[in-house]
Amino acid sequence: MRKYFSEDEMKIVGEYPSAAGFFGKPQPSCPKYNRPVTSRENFEMMLRGEVPYWAPNLLCDCNLLQPLVMKDAAARSFGGIDWFGIDWQFEEASGAPMVRPGTRRLSSLENWREELVWPDLQAIDWEKDYRENFGNLPEDRPNIFLIVNGCFERLADLTSFADAFCYLIEEPEELNAFFTRLTDWHIELIQIARTYYHADMILFHDDMGTQRSTFFSTKMYVELLQPHYKRMTEAIRQLGMHAAAHSCGCIGAHIPEFINSGFEMWEGQQNANDCPALMRQYGDRLGQIEMLTETAEASSLEQVKAIIKGRLETVGATGRYMCRLYDRPERMTASHEYMYRLSRQKYDRLYEERNPSFRES
Repeated sequence: MRKYFSEDEMKIVGEYPSAAGFFGKPQPSCPKYNRPVTSRENFEMMLRGEVPYWAPNLLCDCNLLQPLVMKDAAARSFGGIDWFGIDWQFEEASGAPMVRPGTRRLSSLENWREELVWPDLQAIDWEKDYRENFGNLPEDRPNIFLIVNGCFERLADLTSFADAFCYLIEEPEELNAFFTRLTDWHIELIQIARTYYHADMILFHDDMGTQRSTFFSTKMYVELLQPHYKRMTEAIRQLGMHAAAHSCGCIGAHIPEFINSGFEMWEGQQNANDCPALMRQYGDRLGQIEMLTETAEASSLEQVKAIIKGRLETVGATGRYMCRLYDRPERMTASHEYMYRLSRQKYDRLYEERNPSFRES
């Protein structure tokens, strides 16, 4: 039976060790608390559309997996050559890589069959990589597996953004053939993520917008990209996992079709979208993941608490919300505890609203 929040839940009963994380950055160690359910159970409740006990914080409630044995992961974390031979240059100022200027892997879209060498995923010893780098992951937290470079991004990286936009208009049949082959390859990788890394969710990257608008119309997304993403999310569900889309840029116009594509969560760019409005409109069907980084810029813990409270009252209002809550190391634990306590109490009230007969005896 569901219980109301109790301060006993804040008792520390152990510790989660530091582990590999996204983009080559280790996931920090954090305390393990006396929670009423496991982080995995809470995660599944949220994705089933139930009211979770608290808002999951990816840094302490989930295992973040992006194995660096994947060449894409290594190149997009530190620079270097990715799986398809694209040279990435790490930029210190932004803390992220970009395709090295002058790089072009594919001369023209119509030549992809002859010029691209598809990585042999079966040649990698995935079992060894999991055992050596992820074997100590706590089983009471869900595993979120990150895959970068989706259909549109891969097209632009292999050629150029200018040519990619032209191909969207001029080469729909060739694009369909290329995206079909690329999706086949991604599904093979997704099967590996489930078999060897025991993934519970695939977080799939494909940026589709600028700060002001989408790169292309929603009609074009539906015609050219959606069939492939539908096939991918169906494969994810058949393997017993959940599907989440990461897409930066102002892409609110695409959100209804992300839902129709089979995605359950969306990780977007807060300063380019009205995330609270999108949550009010679509939050019953599509949850949101956000990188909550403005907390680290706050000068006091009280300011951090105000930021967290504001997010829980807006984007977190429906209970379909996860975040990566970053803060300064010296107050990280206090920030994470406040996020837990406040969301736990808020979702108690939300559960009461949806279940009027509920009253703890």
